[in-house]
Amino acid sequence: MSDRARQACIVGIGETRYAKWGGITDASERGLACQAVAKAAADAGLAVADIDGVGSFADDRNLGVLIARDLGMRELRYAGMSWLPGGGGACGALGSAARAVEAGHAEAVVVYRSLCQGQHFRFGSAAASYGQLEKPGFHQASNLLEAEMAFSLPFGMFSAPIAYAMVMQRHMHLYGTTSEQMGAVAVATRAHAQRNARAVMHGRPMTLEDHQASRLVAEPFRLFDCCLENDGACAVIVSTAERARDLGQPVIRIAAHAEGAPGQYGWGPFLDTNGSDELYAGGGASVVAREMWKHADLSPSDVDVAQIYDHFTGLVLLVLEAFGFCEVGESGPFAASGALAWPNGALPNNTHGGSLSEAYMHGMNHINEGVRQLRGTSTSQVEDARTCLVTSAAGVPTSAALLVKD
Repeated sequence: MSDRARQACIVGIGETRYAKWGGITDASERGLACQAVAKAAADAGLAVADIDGVGSFADDRNLGVLIARDLGMRELRYAGMSWLPGGGGACGALGSAARAVEAGHAEAVVVYRSLCQGQHFRFGSAAASYGQLEKPGFHQASNLLEAEMAFSLPFGMFSAPIAYAMVMQRHMHLYGTTSEQMGAVAVATRAHAQRNARAVMHGRPMTLEDHQASRLVAEPFRLFDCCLENDGACAVIVSTAERARDLGQPVIRIAAHAEGAPGQYGWGPFLDTNGSDELYAGGGASVVAREMWKHADLSPSDVDVAQIYDHFTGLVLLVLEAFGFCEVGESGPFAASGALAWPNGALPNNTHGGSLSEAYMHGMNHINEGVRQLRGTSTSQVEDARTCLVTSAAGVPTSAALLVKD
């Protein structure tokens, strides 16, 4: 089979219902993962038994070898876990699946993420609990991350909003970025969610005035600058272009992907705060952007629609700059101009509602929405969309993928 015939494509997408964290009590997190994988296989026109690879990220609790057994996969030829932390890894896991398929180590790899935060724990809350202690005390670190956090927790770095608030404060100081400009990101994605019945915030529209009136969480982040916390699961299946053409869906190629971080970036601003202004206030995605464009043979002007990881509104602005849609410092006015809003914006973004308004699935639902856009089935469909950028979380070592419709 030629290299072109083996080029990686997304052939199937699946997802469960989404609910506020703790809202799903009639299925286990592992059961939700199986549901999402089965739906992705059905969407692709494959039998689950045809899948021969599994992948995930962020220390997914739902072990791939057990998912493969539970679903009756005939054999397992690839099992991959991205080390990129938290929301940084969705596109990294997708890229690893693409490499496995293109190298011939597997024919159909499913990448999934399942979160039942009500059944386990809320992401980001573990460190926050230290801030609620009545008096200082000793705690034995249970892993390397906790040991590293011993150098930042005593100074109040208890949660992600606090860490990224400092980054955005720096960006505001350097470039004049405003709360209203961050609010434009939130309002656009909430509007997109009103057309998406899957979205947790469907039926709950929001104005910029609502955003400005919401309570401060960690200045400058208000409540509506912060993503949701949800239960649910997502999956995508990666196979070869040759096989994709034999299946019933449009052929969606993974035209380029990249992952990584700048030197000395470590875990990002949560732990490593001693970088340059450019690095600290930039979200750390510049290396990934450079590498992805290098392999893409395309440029930002070729992108029709984007799905940019939105754990916080301000981090979306930093990614717009890192990937070259704006000059550094100009993303705030870009967002405020309506550029991110469907249908008339220059770069409609998070047309499903994103993590701010559809669901927080660590960015896997952003990949699904990218595929829907290129298939022409989004509820906020960009006319004749052929190229979609999907990014994972900025502010930690991260990843990105460029999807192209053949």
